[in-house]
Amino acid sequence: MKRKHTRPAAQARAKTATRKTSKPKSAPGKQAQPKSSRDKVRAHRARMRKRGFRLVQMWLPDTRTKEFAEQAHKASLAIANSPTEAEDQAFVDSISWWNSPEAAELEKNEPPTPWWRTDGKPD
Repeated sequence: MKRKHTRPAAQARAKTATRKTSKPKSAPGKQAQPKSSRDKVRAHRARMRKRGFRLVQMWLPDTRTKEFAEQAHKASLAIANSPTEAEDQAFVDSISWWNSPEAAELEKNEPPTPWWRTDGKPD
């Protein structure tokens, strides 16, 4: 895919960092500096860390591409046509937790709010 802009990335970031601002939330008589996107993201990340979360970023395959679909189909055919397919599937079933009796029993006792929410607010 061809890039539309030929500006260096640092220049583009600097320009957008000064452009993207929010309206100040202050009293009508006071003049507050609007927050840049960078400041808002920094504050959000600080709040999330305070709540006990950590940021994880990773690159993943794009499952929407034709190439991914072709590769996945090819891999699934190789597995399905494998002479050890039945043994492989039996192993996967034996280590699968989500369809185990233990998982079903635990699901009955789940609290109404998701485990990752500690504030009790609905999603």
